[in-house]
Amino acid sequence: MVVGDFAIDLDTVVIGAGPGGYVAAIRAAQMGQKVTVIENTFIGGVCLNVGCIPSKALINAGHAFQEAQGGSVFGVESKGATLNWAKTQDWKQHKVVERLTGGVGMLFKKHKIDVVWGTAFLKDDHSLRVMQKDSAQTYTFKNLILATGSHPIEIKGFKFGKRIVDSTGGLSLPEVPKEFVVIGGGYVGSELASAYANLGAHVTILEGTDSILPNFEKDMVKLVTNSFKQRGVDVITGAMAKEAVESDHGVKVTYAVDNAEKTIDADYVMVTVGRRPNTADMGLDIVGIETTDRGLIKVDNQGRTSVPNIYAIGDIVPGAALAHKASYEGKVAAEAISGKAAAVDYKAMPAVCFTDPELATVGLTQKEAKAQGIDAKAAKFPFAANGRAISLDQTDGFVRLVTNPEGTVIGAQVAGPGASDLISELSVAVESGLNAEDLALTIHPHPTLGEAIMDDAELALGMPVNI
Repeated sequence: MVVGDFAIDLDTVVIGAGPGGYVAAIRAAQMGQKVTVIENTFIGGVCLNVGCIPSKALINAGHAFQEAQGGSVFGVESKGATLNWAKTQDWKQHKVVERLTGGVGMLFKKHKIDVVWGTAFLKDDHSLRVMQKDSAQTYTFKNLILATGSHPIEIKGFKFGKRIVDSTGGLSLPEVPKEFVVIGGGYVGSELASAYANLGAHVTILEGTDSILPNFEKDMVKLVTNSFKQRGVDVITGAMAKEAVESDHGVKVTYAVDNAEKTIDADYVMVTVGRRPNTADMGLDIVGIETTDRGLIKVDNQGRTSVPNIYAIGDIVPGAALAHKASYEGKVAAEAISGKAAAVDYKAMPAVCFTDPELATVGLTQKEAKAQGIDAKAAKFPFAANGRAISLDQTDGFVRLVTNPEGTVIGAQVAGPGASDLISELSVAVESGLNAEDLALTIHPHPTLGEAIMDDAELALGMPVNI
């Protein structure tokens, strides 16, 4: 390999090693391609390092802390439970994050995937330049997959610093704050607000619209807002964040509701109002890659951009910014490069929010189905009638099946214990075009949360047994 002014010839190049990029790289290698990954920060991307995985670790730690303090409902009495925050952070980083990112590194070695560290800039449709701190190198490629991800939005008046943080900073606070303000009540904001409330913080969520978690149905969101209320979390909707001023010991947050300004004194404020695609300053315009007004890259159903040998996946293309969506698109793009007839199909793309209780959805809601002219019906089975949920003392929530006139499952929602796992069976149902009878005739083990799916299917057929 020659380094310097000479270009190094490569086969398939993937820019970005997040859940889209690393999966695309592995699948491409499995298809017989010689793969090189270019990454400027860390293997695993935002998801594994400072997003999905560490946030779930903190969420789990919060649940463990609450269980240690409040098990008396089961007759388990515990006294003096404390939180060792330094140990929690150490476990999150070294036992969870580093284990997973190290695993990806091992998979790269197994599949003979080369990694080039640095920031890539496109020169034309078959070459790019990788910039490092003290050097640069030009590479040519046959095919390219762009998987550069996204970054948090910084809003006016809330410049990120020591006590004004984005979601990355929110995962690595030096202490559990006594007062914690979260700007934005979407997926990330609600999840981390829930986690820190369980860890002992008093949390205030400032949401600009009239509801948190706008991508979920109202009866699902109501369960979360009720849980927040029970745990002392203040959810203020219709709130316009104006400014945050840091001091040595805290931060003063100013917001407005109905044109009336108010302030909150907090230890930290976390801004989670969305993310922007990492598409700027990488040479897309030089190559002629078409983008939307939001900077998202236009792609076809194989992830191919307007330049035939360049593909794009994940947060930088239209659609939901979900890690599993990026991974799915990465597989499709890698297979398309190998000439396979792979194409994306988002009919059964699940979405999950790890709040208390968990929320999950897949396919169409009844409202969405009716908007498409489908005379859909919805059957809703409560966890209050599920033996396993009762034994867990987690009876809030339900399973809902949405079926068309032929009885085919076209959507489903789960709110309650285990929703993030239960949605997978329902995703299979939607993807495979199963009907309610298929689910009702499938024997589910007893007593399990999954029985609620069988019970709901029987409800949809008009023959419920357990309700």
